[in-house]
Amino acid sequence: MEQPPETQWVLLVYKIPREPTASRAQVWRKLKRLGALLLHDAVWVLPSTPWTREQFQWLTVEIGELGGEAHLWESHLLLNGQVDTLIQQFQARVGAAYQEILEELSQEDADLVALSRKYQLIRAQDYFHSALGTHVRERLMSARGGFPS
Repeated sequence: MEQPPETQWVLLVYKIPREPTASRAQVWRKLKRLGALLLHDAVWVLPSTPWTREQFQWLTVEIGELGGEAHLWESHLLLNGQVDTLIQQFQARVGAAYQEILEELSQEDADLVALSRKYQLIRAQDYFHSALGTHVRERLMSARGGFPS
């Protein structure tokens, strides 16, 4: 697991009107697609990179356009062990998704195109470069006629 000496985080805190519910669902889907973790109520976190900051900035603007309000912070954790715990949560999520791909790859009628797309979506959320992700990539390449794993 790669970890810079001091991991920075970007936090999105938002409030959005209950109606229409489609707006709330739209924001929730975008947060899930980014691989953000829900820390508490409407407090979401991602590792801070130029890309994640930009994504949260766009989402902050979008929440405002939907009649809500959002605040965006960049921070770091102060207590020992909290960084590792948070990273493990990110790793567990992508690890479970990578494991699903491996299980589907072991089936004789595996849809390699669909699994490759699924891998790309998960890879975009793999902020800490899981070794399992590398293994899944190798297995997909091998199954599609690329290099052997």
